[in-house]
Amino acid sequence: MSALAFSQLFLFFLFSTLLTRFWLAARQWRSVSKHRDKVPEQFAGNITPDAHRKAADYTLAKIRFSLTALVVDTIVLTGFTFGGGLQYLASHIFPVTGNTMTGQIALIAATIVISGAIDLPFDYYRQFVIEQKFGFNHMTRSLYLGDLARQTALGVAIGLPVLWILLTVMKKTGTWWWFYAWILWCLFQFLMLFLYPTWIAPLFNRFTPLTDETLKIRIERLMQRTGFRSSGLFVMDGSKRSAHGNAYFTGMGSAKRVVFFDTLLARLTPDEIEAVLAHELGHFHLKHVFKRIVFSCLSSLVLLALLGFLRHEAWFYAGLGIDPSLASDALALILFALILPVFTFFLFPLISGNARKHEFEADAFSAKYTQARHLVSALVKLYEDNAATLTPDPLHSAFYDSHPPASIRIQHLLGHS
Repeated sequence: MSALAFSQLFLFFLFSTLLTRFWLAARQWRSVSKHRDKVPEQFAGNITPDAHRKAADYTLAKIRFSLTALVVDTIVLTGFTFGGGLQYLASHIFPVTGNTMTGQIALIAATIVISGAIDLPFDYYRQFVIEQKFGFNHMTRSLYLGDLARQTALGVAIGLPVLWILLTVMKKTGTWWWFYAWILWCLFQFLMLFLYPTWIAPLFNRFTPLTDETLKIRIERLMQRTGFRSSGLFVMDGSKRSAHGNAYFTGMGSAKRVVFFDTLLARLTPDEIEAVLAHELGHFHLKHVFKRIVFSCLSSLVLLALLGFLRHEAWFYAGLGIDPSLASDALALILFALILPVFTFFLFPLISGNARKHEFEADAFSAKYTQARHLVSALVKLYEDNAATLTPDPLHSAFYDSHPPASIRIQHLLGHS
């Protein structure tokens, strides 16, 4: 392939992605705006008009924000590539450090720092303007800065060694480097599944054992009925950052934990909590988590193999505005990471559709071991508390959403009653 042909292919996908995102956002905007002042009949007895309007306004605010961020992201992407940003960085770093491990890590670090500095105001605005306006933000600015410092330190502590290993493998293991890198990457992912619950998550939140004995007994009985074991039942102080509620499992093997947000426990009844937990148990029982891990490993194998092919192709660099004489493993990694979302965007519906299928299956599992009406009432409360729109555009939902639309999901659940 010539550099010109690759440039044209990239620009085609870039503008196709941009136009499709704007088109889907416009559809979502119309659908939510159209139904803003009328609660769907299915929810009329449970969701107040004020709560419905709040969900609509929250959704519209997020659409506006996401489109602004999308435009900026596109400008940054083209600035790094055709605008000469990466070439400028490489041409100033490598003459000082040489094309050494230090120089390559410095180039990647500089790119990450610049990208992070551009993203930071958007993250701040989302937290302290949008979330604050709709009553979801509980985070103080000091906590926000503390989280940022911890995330940065964690990124350096974990990211630098991983990056050094990857670049070493790329340099020293020849043509099949991508296969060895894949094995190491999969091992790293499994290691993080064990380390995250007990070592990383507690750096950001406090996890305390569930103390409600009555609820604890109910949950343990449910887990016995479903054949599930965990290392403990924990409550997370999610309320110190957000009013949003959730429950989840984390970890693998003996490190599995059941975690409830304190906001969830405060809002739901014991019957509803049990139904939500049964849904999460369904994901594990039906091997959804394992399937996602397998998919992640297989897709990373394909992507690393593709990178193994591209890293030595002059047209790959020249087609993205980089002088091939500056080609390096670091530049190949950066360019690949930058353009990958553009070329994979149209896979979203397949990934989202599979995720929604898993949600339906987990709902059916919950309905088998608890009463479906309890999960329905829990979901309605969560939709209201999280200001989730009840009137999404079908195409927008099919493209992006990992969970089925509220009306369809509840219809399925009521079919199990």
